[in-house]
Amino acid sequence: MAVPHNKMAIPVPSRQLFIDGQWKEPIKKSRIPVINPTTEEIIGDIPAATAEDVELAVAAARRALKRNRGKDWASASGAYRAKYLRAIAAKITERKDALAKLEAMDCGKPLDEAAWDIDDVAACFEYYAGLAESLDARQEAPITLPMDAFKCHVLREPIGVVALITPWNYPLLMATWKVAPALAAGCAAILKPSELASVTCLELAEVCKEVGLPPGVLNILTGLGPEAGAPLASHPDVDKVAFTGSTATGSKIMSSGAQLVKPVTLELGGKSPILVFEDVDLDKAAEWTAFGCFWTNGQICSATSRLLVHESIAAAFLDRLVKWCRNIKISDPFEEGCRLGPVVSKGQYEKVLKFISTAKSEGATILCGGSRPENLKRGYFIEPTIISDVTPSMQIWREEVFGPVLSVKTFRSEDEAIEVANDTYYGLAAAVLSKDLERCERVTKALQAGIVWVNCSQPCFCQAPWGGTKRSGFGRELGEWGLENYLNIKQVTKYISEEPWGWYKSPSKL
Repeated sequence: MAVPHNKMAIPVPSRQLFIDGQWKEPIKKSRIPVINPTTEEIIGDIPAATAEDVELAVAAARRALKRNRGKDWASASGAYRAKYLRAIAAKITERKDALAKLEAMDCGKPLDEAAWDIDDVAACFEYYAGLAESLDARQEAPITLPMDAFKCHVLREPIGVVALITPWNYPLLMATWKVAPALAAGCAAILKPSELASVTCLELAEVCKEVGLPPGVLNILTGLGPEAGAPLASHPDVDKVAFTGSTATGSKIMSSGAQLVKPVTLELGGKSPILVFEDVDLDKAAEWTAFGCFWTNGQICSATSRLLVHESIAAAFLDRLVKWCRNIKISDPFEEGCRLGPVVSKGQYEKVLKFISTAKSEGATILCGGSRPENLKRGYFIEPTIISDVTPSMQIWREEVFGPVLSVKTFRSEDEAIEVANDTYYGLAAAVLSKDLERCERVTKALQAGIVWVNCSQPCFCQAPWGGTKRSGFGRELGEWGLENYLNIKQVTKYISEEPWGWYKSPSKL
């Protein structure tokens, strides 16, 4: 076990795969190093699952659903499952300090952000515990029919064994967005987190052991996408796949699901616009613009990374925005007041810098940032970067960077702003900033996105639906929509009349 680099850092626990309620060494015994993006040092390792381990996990999940004819989990009451979800929430809160530190060490986000994430994890498990309880009251909901001879009701049943494939930017929180509603619904799940940040997801397994979650209800497989994620997504005994990640991988998952007509929920990339009109308070708008693109070290699927600013205030606004960005503290995530840490990996660091150099070569101007901070000699740090003189055909305007890079264009009219904002393959989120609330309402309705923020960017609550349109995917997570993702609807219709149906002549009356 590597020695922590910082006096606040803690050792990374050595874990195995979590299958059928037990720690299990991968069949091929392979492990993947965990690299701290702040120091570029190996701080531990995680098990590398392969197709053989996927077989065991899927079988364990299937057994968990069938055990005691489903009474142990799938057809137990929502209130019964809610007790486990609340117990998990309490344990997460108890371990908040350690989990936040592990998250910051593993993916590089500022410790304050990581702590906020862990609070959200606990809140999300609590929220879905409440929805699991309310599910009981919604069972056998009657449906009014036009014929008195029939009675109809609806049953909501778990979809079955679900594969949950999650990204590295919010390792435990994005896992929770899927795990909590899947368990609330009565599904059995196999979680496959990103190999770039899996440490806290393995700690979730330890929490599940501690609270006595029935074996096989949640299995956690760490490993590489092609070796573990692909065989999991295409497994014939997996009833549904929920995936958050790149559009390219989402397309592959959709293709593999199509072979078996398997439902998928996809939360994919984004290139979200933020529209800043001429009547804004410059400082308030500048802070939201910076937060919308540079929070989570710029690695957010919903980042409002395309700034559209009214030409009449563009010079003054960009001047304020550059001042705000130069004031962002870039440091080791454990340092007091850190607001921007390193990007997650060397590969991501090189990819982001390549985007910036391509923008320069295409004729764009780097207004600020664009390279590593001079005072930080190691770690995958990139300064908050603002790029102007951008044209709509440039790569930096059209493709998702997934790093702290904001592209800027100006507009003259509301109609032009909407047209440019919607001119993208993506449709995850958008933001509109203006004191004119009627204008905000008009623009909100015109924007092609699953989420619109008015006079802010990036707030996210587990009670509200989350998801996109176009190539940003389909389906909604969070809120009651998140629970519906993991439920099948069964119509039950009873014939209650004492009279025979009478469609055919009765043979007894011939």
